[in-house]
Amino acid sequence: MTRPVKRPKLLIREALPPAPRQRRSLEGRARLKAAALELFRERGYAGTSIEEIAARARLAVGGFYLQFRSKRQLLVVLMDDFVGALSEIDLRLDASSDPRAALRDLLSRAFSSDLQYLGAYRAWQEAILTDADLANKQRGIHAWTTARVLRTFTVLQTLPGARAGVDLQALARVMDIFFWSLLGEALRLPRIELHRWLDSATHLVFHALFVDKPRGRMS
Repeated sequence: MTRPVKRPKLLIREALPPAPRQRRSLEGRARLKAAALELFRERGYAGTSIEEIAARARLAVGGFYLQFRSKRQLLVVLMDDFVGALSEIDLRLDASSDPRAALRDLLSRAFSSDLQYLGAYRAWQEAILTDADLANKQRGIHAWTTARVLRTFTVLQTLPGARAGVDLQALARVMDIFFWSLLGEALRLPRIELHRWLDSATHLVFHALFVDKPRGRMS
């Protein structure tokens, strides 16, 4: 079994203001995060201002700075929330179930969580192009998600019918890149098209890991 990789801690050295404790402050923080997710999804990172985030959250700009020191810091907090949501997805598969059906269910559950953070991911992809520190955090995220995919593939390869000699590390790396790319496209894809892509991903992974069952002879 592959060794688990710890979840990346994106907030290290971010010097966040003290965490709010009062209910009103907590609600204001939640509104700011929700507003940023919406605006980042609609307009991207550069196209969204702190003033617009505060206005949509029904707060004064000063209220924003009580919670976050910058728009960049708010984005890092949102991505840390995203990573936290990903870490809570149970990637264990029931060995007694049909592996193809279990794999499709896993992908569906993972993307249901991912879609909640589309705005953050759109802004993040834009921001890492000009921010070396964020780009380094991104590499840590990819290393972690690839390791999680690899652990799932390693379990699948122990099931009856699994192919021998599959380069699981390479397969996990390729599929991790595919899933992140698909998430980036999800803003433009109708939901039915996204599910078709997930069906195709299930098909590709299953046939990469398992031997095709021989077809019955034609009568």
